[in-house]
Amino acid sequence: MDRMSRRRRSPGRARRLSRAAAMASSLASALALSGCGLLGSGITITAPSVMTVTSGAFTRSTMPARYTCAGPKALNPPLDWTGAPKGTKSIALVFDDSDAPITPYVYWIVFDIGPGTSAILDGEIPPGARQARGSAGYDRYDPPCPGPLGHGYRFTVYALDTVLNLPNGTSLQSAWQAIAAATIGRGRLTVGATS
Repeated sequence: MDRMSRRRRSPGRARRLSRAAAMASSLASALALSGCGLLGSGITITAPSVMTVTSGAFTRSTMPARYTCAGPKALNPPLDWTGAPKGTKSIALVFDDSDAPITPYVYWIVFDIGPGTSAILDGEIPPGARQARGSAGYDRYDPPCPGPLGHGYRFTVYALDTVLNLPNGTSLQSAWQAIAAATIGRGRLTVGATS
């Protein structure tokens, strides 16, 4: 077998190409959510209104271990938000890791939260809200495992001008594109964690 044939059949090369494709897909979604528009869709997203996101569970912008994989249960932290603009029809939440090797790594997406809702309680989601699959394929809160060097995590709340009406367990890509296209307000809480 010549060198070219061995290179084409290398499982390591196939994995690297697969990882590169996943990273490109994640980057395209991240650009869409950052306000750069949906790639190739003709949709341009205007700058959203600024919202405020807080949590009484975090001390000095640090996530307690109970909300990471070190905790006894996979509990999401409580979050509060204010500043949803006029015309908000629903709220969405995206929890991601900006320090992951594949950036961003999405742990949790909640959408179709009622427009009058301004909080998520400890270990719960609001009635009627749905969850999309994150990067690991789970349609629930996926607790992060930050490791001894720590990671930076982002809880981003989006005010949307529509109800998404996507099914529970919809794909990460479908949820992100729908959120990006409907965003009229946005707020972010950034925290760190170590284990």
